[in-house]
Amino acid sequence: MDVSADLTELGRTPVAVVCAGAKSVLDIPRTLEFLETQGVCVAAYGTDEFPAFFSRHSGCKAPCRVDTPQQAASLIHASHKLQLGNGLLLAVPIPEAAEAQGAQIEAAIQESLQEAEQRGIAGAEVTPFLLESIRNKTGGASLAANIQLVKNNAAAGSHIAVVLAALA
Repeated sequence: MDVSADLTELGRTPVAVVCAGAKSVLDIPRTLEFLETQGVCVAAYGTDEFPAFFSRHSGCKAPCRVDTPQQAASLIHASHKLQLGNGLLLAVPIPEAAEAQGAQIEAAIQESLQEAEQRGIAGAEVTPFLLESIRNKTGGASLAANIQLVKNNAAAGSHIAVVLAALA
């Protein structure tokens, strides 16, 4: 099993990560299970379903749900106060306005994954191949969607940080 070092690090570093969920090139149920075994609190922001990066839906129930910056900040604050020594992952779904674009990108990801498998592309060559293939298949829309995701995550993270600072 190929496990990204950042997942292991979340299990031993007291940090809060705000992201758009897991990319669909990953096995999302297995990723969530691995995070659980590492003691990482995983929460979805404003949804019961763990988001799949370019899609608001992954088919996986979120282990925890928070709906406001206050709830998210309280979760982070409690984790730090308890000195659990592990991280927290807060998954913020793609904005609804960008989800149609996300669906196009998800389709390109699935096509690119099949293409990589058919061509026998493996190991370190997979990610560069996928990124280039997805960019080509979407006419650059994947980059535009990534920018929207970054802005959305930054907005959510900054609102949570303001509340968290007041709790400290």
